[in-house]
Amino acid sequence: MFTAKRLIRSFLIGVWFMILVFPIVGIKIIKRAPEFFYDRVFVIGIITFVLAMLWSWYFEVYKERGVSDGIFSKISQKCSALSEKVTHDKSTAMKLILVLFAAFMVLPLFTSMYQTTVYSLAFLYVMLALGLNIVVGIAGQLVLGYAAFYAVGAYTYGLFYQYFGLGFWVCLPIAGFITVIAGLLLAFPVLRLRGDYLAIVTLGFGEIVRLLLINWADFTGGNQGISNIPRPGFFGIELSPEGSTIYIYYLCLFAAIITIVIVARLINSRVGLALQALREDEIASEAMGIDLRKVKMAAFALGSCWAGFAGVLFAARNSYINPTSFTFMESAMILSMVVLGGMGSIVGVTLAALVLALMPEYLRAFSEYRMLIFGLLMVTMMIFRPQGIIPPAKRKYAPTALKNEENN
Repeated sequence: MFTAKRLIRSFLIGVWFMILVFPIVGIKIIKRAPEFFYDRVFVIGIITFVLAMLWSWYFEVYKERGVSDGIFSKISQKCSALSEKVTHDKSTAMKLILVLFAAFMVLPLFTSMYQTTVYSLAFLYVMLALGLNIVVGIAGQLVLGYAAFYAVGAYTYGLFYQYFGLGFWVCLPIAGFITVIAGLLLAFPVLRLRGDYLAIVTLGFGEIVRLLLINWADFTGGNQGISNIPRPGFFGIELSPEGSTIYIYYLCLFAAIITIVIVARLINSRVGLALQALREDEIASEAMGIDLRKVKMAAFALGSCWAGFAGVLFAARNSYINPTSFTFMESAMILSMVVLGGMGSIVGVTLAALVLALMPEYLRAFSEYRMLIFGLLMVTMMIFRPQGIIPPAKRKYAPTALKNEENN
């Protein structure tokens, strides 16, 4: 195990990683003077050295047996079996949904207001991830500026309240309609683009929206944003701050559940099947009579709509919005949820959204290293489980005669 070659290689990896993280972890500006924390960098180097040794040993041990004998592959097989069971066994899926729903329904009774606020944000990420999953996972169109639609929804509520005095429930459908128009405006000029070119254009669209919000300061408030956005009312009853927080929590929870149900129905609909055909092969789907123009525009419209709804909930939850909440990093985080969960999978994307939204909060105890741990977990996931946590189960077809013989 401890060969000289492996020791030298692991040592060089540790030194390289120490150099890489030194500007982030090893230097802090305190009272306008830099202070150096060599002990933290040294600890990271030791941990990296040990992990590199274990990494090399793992692949050497299972090289002759085949990677399928490894522990990570066994976990991968378990996840695949769980995906098949949850997707095809409706009773299992219903039990899982009921258990999660019951747990989240009583969660505010046993947690603090801070935890309730964190979970409400996690439910918003579930909505965003499932909305992007329609475009990226189901339709196969790579979008890197999804936070732009999120911003359009949030600013629709903020601006309509500021200038017209409209409330939450009135702005919610208006924001959905406006974000659908924004999605169609983006989709129309990029109908012939695919792959990296489509990703670059959508990335540019996201930055255009963000810079427009910053530079149009007379209308949007610029970097100062919009404050004092009211929270939704409950049949005219004035709620306390704690009651309003719990009310927003349940709104986000039910919005996430509605999103899950609608996206699940969408996948098995005619539109959903057309989107999946588009993802697999555009030429073959067009040859089968699918109108690619309409299908692509439908994908962008449906995906952007859910981002608009989530944006209104975000504005109501925070009572304040500004352009810094809708940067490219937000789009990258939402895309990571789709990729890590399993592109096209509802259960996997939902689980990944909850994990990636809650993990940074629960790793605050490791405030100096939490993003490193977060990145390490993501890289490990991409190596050993590139298809996602729970990938979508493949459709299986069998002739009717064979099904009858199996039943008999």
